[in-house]
Amino acid sequence: MRVALLSYRSKPHCGGQGVYVRHLSRELVAQGHTVEVFSGQPYPELDPGVLLTKVPSLDLYRDDDPFRTPRPSEFRDLIDVLEVATMWTAGFPEPRTFGLRVARLLRERAADFDVVHDNQSLGSGLLKIAEDLPLVATIHHPITRDRELDLASAGSWRRRITLRRWYGFLRMQERVARRIPTLLTVSENSAADIRSAFGIEADRIHTVPLGVDTDTFAPADERVPGRIVCVASADAPLKGVPTLLEAVAKLRTEREVELVLVSRLAPGGATEKLIDELAIGDVVRTVSGIDDAELAGLLASAEIAAVPSLYEGFSLPAVEAMSCGTPLVASRAGAIPEVVGDAGVLVPPGDAQQLAAALADLFDDPEARRRLGTKGRDRVLERYSWAAVASQTAALYERAITAHREGKNGC
Repeated sequence: MRVALLSYRSKPHCGGQGVYVRHLSRELVAQGHTVEVFSGQPYPELDPGVLLTKVPSLDLYRDDDPFRTPRPSEFRDLIDVLEVATMWTAGFPEPRTFGLRVARLLRERAADFDVVHDNQSLGSGLLKIAEDLPLVATIHHPITRDRELDLASAGSWRRRITLRRWYGFLRMQERVARRIPTLLTVSENSAADIRSAFGIEADRIHTVPLGVDTDTFAPADERVPGRIVCVASADAPLKGVPTLLEAVAKLRTEREVELVLVSRLAPGGATEKLIDELAIGDVVRTVSGIDDAELAGLLASAEIAAVPSLYEGFSLPAVEAMSCGTPLVASRAGAIPEVVGDAGVLVPPGDAQQLAAALADLFDDPEARRRLGTKGRDRVLERYSWAAVASQTAALYERAITAHREGKNGC
């Protein structure tokens, strides 16, 4: 099959969308398919054999200059004007504007592809694409959950109004999702949440879990005593990092402990302020922008991995930690219990006391750490390979192609 894989942003490191695009495209190519990735900035890292077509936005949220104002010479068309106008009015334009741009590109190239696969953008432009080509979309989890948690943690009414405007694109995503016949998601929990949030019929949502590179994410011979590693791709309430910081503050009064937080923190943001308030800056280290090998090395060096999220549609960091044989303490939230099974210790989300107690118990029990690490590695080898993900996804492509062909013949 000839696959157009769409991703409105594909950050290579510490971002689930970039991980998904890279590994799914690689395995599809390995299985004999042709894959061309269409992506906005930041562009993905792709493996040999995978094609990349850049779909440049105005890149208004680049790390070194977020919410920037473009120069007049940068404007190319009305889509650019829409992108800036939406940002200036506190909205998030990228899903919509990416969809419009890629629809324009694919209008001229419909004969080049057998199927189009959208990764989480759900932009209105997809509906134009679906007129000509079979369309499949992955929803990792409904962003309504992010909105709920952000609103719950917002302090002032002004902040809540701004957040509601920022998440305005959700109305579009809900409308588009209802009109795409084949939807993929990564867990049964996420499927249930999508049905509830977007009003989708159960028979249109198919569960295909994410995978992990088990050769890269593998156990190491030695671990650093007292080290906890937490991977939080976004500095957002959803990831539950404040709960972990409070737990670490309690632990460091009782034992030698070190937290390595893999995340890009907002300078002067809430997480940095909390680290200062808890006076744990000497035992917390943050890293960002690392590649898979470096991330795997960090996870494999830890005595314990922590996933304190308040919600996850899947939790790739949990799977990566288990693949490294690193014992896991995680929240009983979203899809995490489904993903982890009995290969980790689960605690209530947002409960720093219970999280601290679970971490302390594991630090004090080397045999429990060894047992959980082995269980985690075995679970990943059995369930979460990218080859299996690609095979299941390709089977759904075939179904979408058949359904599209029958629909056209019936018109």
